[in-house]
Amino acid sequence: MIKKTKSKNLLLVFTRNPELGKVKTRLAKTVGDVTALEIYKLLLERTRDIALKVASDKAVYYSVKIREADLWDATIFQKHQQVGQDLGIRMLHAFKNGFEAGYEKVLIIGSDLYDLSSETVDNAFAALDTNDVVLGPAEDGGYYLLGMNSLHTAVFYNKEWGTETVRAATLADLQDKKVLLLPELNDVDVFEDIEHHPAFQQFIYR
Repeated sequence: MIKKTKSKNLLLVFTRNPELGKVKTRLAKTVGDVTALEIYKLLLERTRDIALKVASDKAVYYSVKIREADLWDATIFQKHQQVGQDLGIRMLHAFKNGFEAGYEKVLIIGSDLYDLSSETVDNAFAALDTNDVVLGPAEDGGYYLLGMNSLHTAVFYNKEWGTETVRAATLADLQDKKVLLLPELNDVDVFEDIEHHPAFQQFIYR
């Protein structure tokens, strides 16, 4: 159960457990499992550092198993297990937990976006003062951030998660809501996403 502390805002971070052969599988087809795992660990550290700077309570949701002694400091990040048969249901449970704990704004990010900033997340929380929903569109047709000031359950159902249709289908569910779109960013899924990015050259040329 989420425990509310001082903040009215809750940042959810969804992560995959960093295990060889189980993360960034599309990227691994080009760079191999070992390098893909190294890249994902870098993305996890980057996501943690961004989250630490955000003015909110924080909760990390693990895909497989909660880890105690890892890079997510348990004195800062509440730790939870993702629950549900697909990504939509897992996110729904996390949002619902947050609102039921008394948070006024709940926002979720993933852990595969190097170019996200704490300022973007803070701005998203602030935007929920005058918008119902904030969405951070990803270049692949999905989204890298979703924030709400009340629970809109429709967005979590009837989506082909991981495809280019997700963002359009989500916006269709929110036609009667006031939605702010953040700048489009690129998450890391395939080799083309890192090929020319300065942060990942160390993994390509060695």
